[in-house]
Amino acid sequence: MPFATAFTDPAPSPEDLADLPGTVAVEFGVDWCPHCQGAQPLLREALQDRRDITHIKIEDGPGRKLGRHFKVKLWPTLVVLRNGEEIGRVTRPQSAQEVEEQLPVGI
Repeated sequence: MPFATAFTDPAPSPEDLADLPGTVAVEFGVDWCPHCQGAQPLLREALQDRRDITHIKIEDGPGRKLGRHFKVKLWPTLVVLRNGEEIGRVTRPQSAQEVEEQLPVGI
């Protein structure tokens, strides 16, 4: 799946994410966040050619339970899951390489 450009609405439940097979990169943030906006080119570079990874953008904030489930404190936070288990995480990445280091080796 290519790089996601829009937020998923409604957000999936933790159980829905746990049921997704393979590797899933779950990005938490909001459109208006300057940190989120600045990270988009880095995330796109790291994820755009990774057809083995499903990228999902989740809008986070007050009343949004999924971010609390994953203990997200700052935006953007990318949580990498493999078969429902967290295998990596990066918050406010400063480079595409920082994101790539949290991803499993490509298939």
